[in-house]
Amino acid sequence: MQRLKKTVVMVGMMGAGKTAVGTALARLLAVDFLDSDEEITKAADRSIAEIFERDGEPFFRARESEVLARLLRGSPCVLSTGGGAFLSEANRRLIHEVGVSVWLRADLDLLWQRVRHKATRPLLRTANPRETLRAIYEARVPLYQQADVTVESVADLSVDAMAQRVADALAQRPDVLERN
Repeated sequence: MQRLKKTVVMVGMMGAGKTAVGTALARLLAVDFLDSDEEITKAADRSIAEIFERDGEPFFRARESEVLARLLRGSPCVLSTGGGAFLSEANRRLIHEVGVSVWLRADLDLLWQRVRHKATRPLLRTANPRETLRAIYEARVPLYQQADVTVESVADLSVDAMAQRVADALAQRPDVLERN
């Protein structure tokens, strides 16, 4: 039996598997799974695209930081974040102080395979979405590298196997996962 001592915050690029692996990890650890984007849309009663369009990205990022702070103060859980949440230095610091960040690192080709047919990715609605994804990836990787734990995303592993890889990495951290 194991007990989660602090919230695990899944960070990384769109398509890395934060929600799928995070959900499976929460099941494995018998804790709640929360999604910061979902919490923001519930609080605002609008979609993220609507918030971006009506209020702009700075407004959205401020709400994202507020929601992160609130969720991190709750019971330890697995929390999936939007791809941009970890870009804020204040968010990175807060996550590091209160929780533990886990970067699901996936290479560009794998990410592209996973996101290229999804209409739900507003950042990729450009003339050359693969090039846009590459630019976002290159800009964000140096920030994701600051995560507390890095787990390599493997294309041919099941979601449950990936969740087990994350749990194994967290088990190396007695401040995060306590085995009874």
